Amino acid sequence: MDEIAFEGKKYIGLKGEIGNLPLIVVKAKNGYIACSYIDKETAEKVGDVAAFVSGVKCYDDLKKAKIRHATSWAEDLGIREGMSVKKALEIMDTVLE
Repeated sequence: MDEIAFEGKKYIGLKGEIGNLPLIVVKAKNGYIACSYIDKETAEKVGDVAAFVSGVKCYDDLKKAKIRHATSWAEDLGIREGMSVKKALEIMDTVLE
């Protein structure tokens, strides 16, 4: 696990070489952004606040990516397709009521 800084905020990052592309996940307080190796349907079934990006090979790529899709739990918080990862992480850092 790595500590990564994004716009002055710190997050927990997980990066592992598992195939042709690395598995990358960045954890915020109340959710996570993941590469498309993580299955959206499973995240949905277990109630995760999660959003997904594709084509990322490193944390810097993830920081520049746009959200491709999100679980309904993340959508309920306002996370949408095409949103910046920065904005999605900000939303995930808010306190859930």
